[in-house]
Amino acid sequence: MRFPGKAAVQLLDNARVTMWDVTWPKGKPSPLHRHRYDLVGVYLVGSPIRVTLPDGTARESTVEPGFILYQREAVTHIEEGIASIPRHAILTDIKGGPIAAIENPSGQPAAFPREGARQAVDNEKVTIWEYAWTLGKSTGMHFHDKDAFVVFQSDGELKSTTPDGKSEITKYKRGDSRFSPRGRVHSEELVSGSLRAVITELK
Repeated sequence: MRFPGKAAVQLLDNARVTMWDVTWPKGKPSPLHRHRYDLVGVYLVGSPIRVTLPDGTARESTVEPGFILYQREAVTHIEEGIASIPRHAILTDIKGGPIAAIENPSGQPAAFPREGARQAVDNEKVTIWEYAWTLGKSTGMHFHDKDAFVVFQSDGELKSTTPDGKSEITKYKRGDSRFSPRGRVHSEELVSGSLRAVITELK
């Protein structure tokens, strides 16, 4: 496997996913490795890297910040940063098998799809959404019927309100990541900053 390593920091680990904060330093190739799981990558810095396959074939890869990757298991390669500013991404291993969405007893709409959310990927394992909150505008109360993980791409403060009226404000910064278990009912409102995220729902 690619992970762990000096350039990878484990952010969280549970039965369904392992999330990593990964950089590709210049001139420090990884060992030849094989990815055990499908993974989702959200790229914060897209600097070029060199990718070498087991047969010795090499190519350079560059992506734009915000690029979303869905990579299938068993990919085998060496990776090496070739830029002074390292590529940086949050990579998430999809470990667990499918779990059906739970019934919605709340009477509220499902969290996704929702206004302003763009579906980036949809397959048998995940649905990935890109979403930007609007300052001062509530998302409305909604129900999360699936486990999900979130990677924030910018900075801001988000107020979450539950059906009993209790609110909590959380500050997020670019690169922050979290796992959100299914079953949650709440609304969200951006109270400061300009907050965008990639939200991956697990099937």
